[in-house]
Amino acid sequence: MQKTTNKRGAFIAFEGIDGSGKSTQITLLKQRLQREGIKCYTTCEPTDSPIGSLIHQIMTGRVLSDNKVIAALFVADRLDHLLNPTNGIYAKIMDGTSVISDRYYFSSYAYHSVDMPMDWVIDANSQSAEILRPSVTIFVDVNPDNALKRIAKTRFHPELFETRERLVSVREKYFEAFEKLKDVENVLIVDGEKEEHILEAEIWEKIKAYFAH
Repeated sequence: MQKTTNKRGAFIAFEGIDGSGKSTQITLLKQRLQREGIKCYTTCEPTDSPIGSLIHQIMTGRVLSDNKVIAALFVADRLDHLLNPTNGIYAKIMDGTSVISDRYYFSSYAYHSVDMPMDWVIDANSQSAEILRPSVTIFVDVNPDNALKRIAKTRFHPELFETRERLVSVREKYFEAFEKLKDVENVLIVDGEKEEHILEAEIWEKIKAYFAH
């Protein structure tokens, strides 16, 4: 039986370079919340909306586009993710459902600032940040070489940003963004090289207070 509450739900955003293992941690956290009777909803970016579907086509090479256009599409997809009248996450959180998202605006800050000024990317996403900041952003940190090994086991063809050079740069940009926004964002950095259930328990100990009723 799920617990009910008049409080707003928690918003947990997982971040990391491709192959970090964040998707596994999201699944484990969702399972724990379900065992605890906490109403939760898992989602991801890019979404499966028409805008998100176009991004997926670009990322897999079926549609060609400039990186500035890709960055702008992520801005639009994120706003729709928040405000869509059918399944927007802002309304879910305000209604008491906790939301776990696989990526949010820190992904844009890190991936897109490799090609353009980070301040531009942050400004472009400012509406999303004003509407909804995560209760906590969990960054699952891994060595890019290990991340590429994981990717190779799960994909027949790498996606647009899945090269070693790119992942090294993106990881550096994540830490640059965390430092730049340390006064306004709550970021938890965890070691993604740990065994997945050990890491899951560590994450839960650090974030369970966000789900207290």
